[in-house]
Amino acid sequence: MSTQPTADIDHAGSSDHPSRSDGFVRGLSEAIGGPLGDHATALDRPAGRERRFWTATRIVLALACLTLALHWVQKSPCQDGAWQNNVQYTRLCYTDVLALYYAEGLNEGKVPYRDHPVEYPVLTGYMMGVLGLPVHALGVDDPQLNQGQWFYNLNALTLSALAVATVVVILALRRRRPWDAALFALAPALFLTTTVNWDFLAIGLAAFGLAAWARRRPALAGLLLGLGGAAKLWPLFLFWPILLLAWRTARVRAALTAIGTGAAALVAVNLPAAIPYQDNWDRFFELNSTRPIDWGTLWYIGRYLDGKVNSGVAGDQGPFQWLNAHIPALNLLTYALFILACLGVAALALLAPRRPRLAQLAFLVVAAFLIFSKVWSQQFVLWLLPLAVLARPRWGAFLAWQLAEVGYFLAFYGELLGAATSRPVFPEGVFVLAATLRLGTVVLLCVLVVRDILRPERDAVRRTYADDPDGGVLDGAPDAPWHHRLRHPSPPSMAEPADANA
Repeated sequence: MSTQPTADIDHAGSSDHPSRSDGFVRGLSEAIGGPLGDHATALDRPAGRERRFWTATRIVLALACLTLALHWVQKSPCQDGAWQNNVQYTRLCYTDVLALYYAEGLNEGKVPYRDHPVEYPVLTGYMMGVLGLPVHALGVDDPQLNQGQWFYNLNALTLSALAVATVVVILALRRRRPWDAALFALAPALFLTTTVNWDFLAIGLAAFGLAAWARRRPALAGLLLGLGGAAKLWPLFLFWPILLLAWRTARVRAALTAIGTGAAALVAVNLPAAIPYQDNWDRFFELNSTRPIDWGTLWYIGRYLDGKVNSGVAGDQGPFQWLNAHIPALNLLTYALFILACLGVAALALLAPRRPRLAQLAFLVVAAFLIFSKVWSQQFVLWLLPLAVLARPRWGAFLAWQLAEVGYFLAFYGELLGAATSRPVFPEGVFVLAATLRLGTVVLLCVLVVRDILRPERDAVRRTYADDPDGGVLDGAPDAPWHHRLRHPSPPSMAEPADANA
């Protein structure tokens, strides 16, 4: 028997307008005359009636392209590679893409993994080689060619295309809520960090994987998520909520199909580098196992607080300072906390009054990884961006988080400049405060998502859709009989009364 409520089914033909449904946007709209009226909603009229060129979908795509174009302009002071007088920090335009073209030997024609170790998973290394080696070949024929600039711009074009593709996926998954994608298109994090690294390769593959799952194609979904995990590991974490929700609905076969094809894809793309060049391939895992506490993490904040209480000399260390000096213990603790968080997500998935949506659990798992990780690079915010839009499309908390990310971005570059010049730009406490605000807003988003799961009537997406538009085979599926019995146990049978005449 299904335990899914049917109160929202009558919304099947409706479209969401944030100025009407989102309290934060509705309040802001009062400054320009109030929520959307009938003329403005002509953007959403069905085919066959009067339509305007600037539909919601086209507006969102145009906004995304504008944001990405502005990002390219913001990074332009660094594109020639002539980073004199710390211009990469004073102009806030540093990018690993350009720096690693030289650091990884691509400018010398070195093939990733074969000729040198690479600090990233293999699909990212392959992308570096596929785009970098042709640029080097052109540079050999034309010595006047600025290879670094060509390499950066070629990567910027590719990564921006993947970012636009991610917007298209969000729009496809939220046909009745196209303005949700505007959260992604206008996000300051997109403007600031799109091409800092190659993260959009994994993000784009993960987005297509979620779209394939939503279209009830688990094998393709697994393939794409596995490839995403071969670019950055985090897309592999999405298999956990898929498995949990499939277990709750007795759709485990689809989940295992996705996991199996994902594992096969992961192995297939790793073997060409792992077998012949094992030492160079292992560089990514070596760095992650030996790396100490990095800037801006929970552990960095704790180490700073330790320093305010303890002197830091031998025998007078706080717990976070001790962990920084004992990397294996730090690794075990971060892994243990992440596993505990995943078990908490499992409890939430299986015991919530209504089955959570896939995007909600996916956001919680990836956010937990970042919260407890010892490394939280500036561009990792992009991992959460599409998941946050799909999990909780509410403008107020989203913008608070993005404001905190902007503050951290500025503080991070101040910290970089201070380290480069040996002259602090501001007190260390300013950077720690910015990191704390970023951490706090991500935790706040997690709390709000959990609240929406426990009180599904507050879920904005389920006010528009009957169940889970990302769920694929899970969408509209009833809970498994075992789960129904767990939540609604049968009353114990009453013993027959004794016969008085016996």
